[in-house]
Amino acid sequence: MHGTPHLRRAIIIALAPLALSACQSAARSSSAAAGATAAPPASQGASLPAPYVIQNGESQIVPAFADTTQWIRERLWVETEFDSDYDGKKDRVHVDVTRPGPTATGLKVPVVYETSPYYAGTLGNADVFWPVKQELGAEPPARALGTGVTFNPNRTRIGTSHVRNWVPRGFAVVHSESPGTGLSQGCITIGGSNESLAPKAVVDWLNGRARGFTTIDGNEEVKATWATGKVGMTGTSFNGTLPIAAATTGVKGLEAIIPVAPNNSYYRYYRSNGLVRSPGGYLGEDVDVLYDFVQSGNPATRALCNQRVRDEIIGKGIDRRTGDFNDFWASRDYILQARGIKAATLMAHAFNDWNVMPEHSVLMVQELKKNGVPVQQYYHQGGHGGEPPMTMMNRWFTRYLLGVQNGVEQDPKAFVVREGAARLEPTAYADYPNPSASPVTLYPNKGGNAVGALTLEQPRNQGSETITDNVALGGVELARAENSPTRLLFATGVLARPVHLSGIGRVSITLSSSKAAANLSVWLVELPWPATGNNNAGIITRGWADPQNAKSNRQSTPLVAGQPVTVTFDLQPDDQIIAAGKRIGLMIMSSDKDFTLHPAAGTVLTVDLDRTSVTLPLVGGAGALK
Repeated sequence: MHGTPHLRRAIIIALAPLALSACQSAARSSSAAAGATAAPPASQGASLPAPYVIQNGESQIVPAFADTTQWIRERLWVETEFDSDYDGKKDRVHVDVTRPGPTATGLKVPVVYETSPYYAGTLGNADVFWPVKQELGAEPPARALGTGVTFNPNRTRIGTSHVRNWVPRGFAVVHSESPGTGLSQGCITIGGSNESLAPKAVVDWLNGRARGFTTIDGNEEVKATWATGKVGMTGTSFNGTLPIAAATTGVKGLEAIIPVAPNNSYYRYYRSNGLVRSPGGYLGEDVDVLYDFVQSGNPATRALCNQRVRDEIIGKGIDRRTGDFNDFWASRDYILQARGIKAATLMAHAFNDWNVMPEHSVLMVQELKKNGVPVQQYYHQGGHGGEPPMTMMNRWFTRYLLGVQNGVEQDPKAFVVREGAARLEPTAYADYPNPSASPVTLYPNKGGNAVGALTLEQPRNQGSETITDNVALGGVELARAENSPTRLLFATGVLARPVHLSGIGRVSITLSSSKAAANLSVWLVELPWPATGNNNAGIITRGWADPQNAKSNRQSTPLVAGQPVTVTFDLQPDDQIIAAGKRIGLMIMSSDKDFTLHPAAGTVLTVDLDRTSVTLPLVGGAGALK
């Protein structure tokens, strides 16, 4: 909850402009081997008015735009179409604008727009997390409630992110504060409809369809006569979620978005296949905790918002007792609302992001492809956050906001930073998942309390092996152990050559439990565990599920001792090349110290080895392992 950055505290660092050759030439040189198509020569933007300059399909910094003494700064409040603070009046959201000097003499420019609940500050280090030490299925213990951030009514600016990158290139930069935060009216809802409709209202104002005012409660209007009406949204973490939220409304004028590590499903952020599962690093966080963390709006509305939203809507909807999916979660799932998205999307995420996990972006891209929306993907091997190279973002906004036919549609569809490469030097691929990957099913061989084999051939009549839950033992400790009753571990033979995994793996585990409820956690690891690097260096990917939800994530069915259930679920997406000399390991355990609830030790899971498998998307298929 107090990370850098995090879903609730995204620190947006505007990247310095990069030379085209740093990313794109390297990416294009690798695209041929990956089967990608190189782009045609880029238009130089001859149809654009002076002083725009386009080179290699990118908008360039020019003196007329870069002269900070001529920049025009203004702030206003945009009227929305909702009343989320129950006062009978439409809420207004706080907006600021920075635009280049030539807009004062008639030049119309497009907009790069970021909206956030963070601009007025966050709760800091107050401990408002849910206690995680509890028995599964029991009513959760109470948590401490937040009192909100100190209100500052005298702020005159919202933010400066993106200004130095985009204003010198001929774009205006707009910021707005989410409802219920800073100087915006309304209540915080954490994924409610007002978080989608607030940025929609700003896009509508930029297109002359909504009203803006010089004060929060006055009648003097402000019009965006300087705007072309074409808007691109971007941001990281929560700030990357909101471009998706706005795009689901289908608002006209939102032409392109660049979401970075977006949370596209609050259920997938705080739950996993029926299991109560925290985001990595923030054990015990939930929707209401996040609500408390970002509450920075007018104190006069806080008590009512707490009662109506935090306590009634969120408190009754999150269901920490069962972890089941319900209508509350469905209303906060942008993947389910993706049909409305029309904006061209450059999606960015990290495969080792255990906070907002990569499935959020990968599953959203799958839906966007069904819409026929232009999509490009950028993935790196680091943790939470990390924008694409500036050259990629510039080409995207130059194409869809300035209308320059720069051939971005013919660029490779996916860029992946390879192991050991700099984060801003990705390799180009025809798409993600790698089109050359195909599913390969592997089967465990008995001996998992030590290290059993993991083979392409399925053994018969192996019987079962057991796991005795003990949340005090962490996953890294268990993966490194030569023998443990707390996990089962199965591994391939030593790889004779590198193996490229690309896509979404899937496990199917048949088990019974000694208790009516149990956690189920799965790690895919490399062995031997790396001696250097961070503590998570040996993790390939992971997944979690509630065996009570084996049939449906909407309904928990208590487990009956000795009665097996088959739990089948996806692991987190990945694109990783496992080096020769390594082994690929499948580790099955019950509680995961860093992610799940912490029940008392002693629950026994009995795993039927003959009815358990893992399917991995491998480039080259089964032949890659033979």
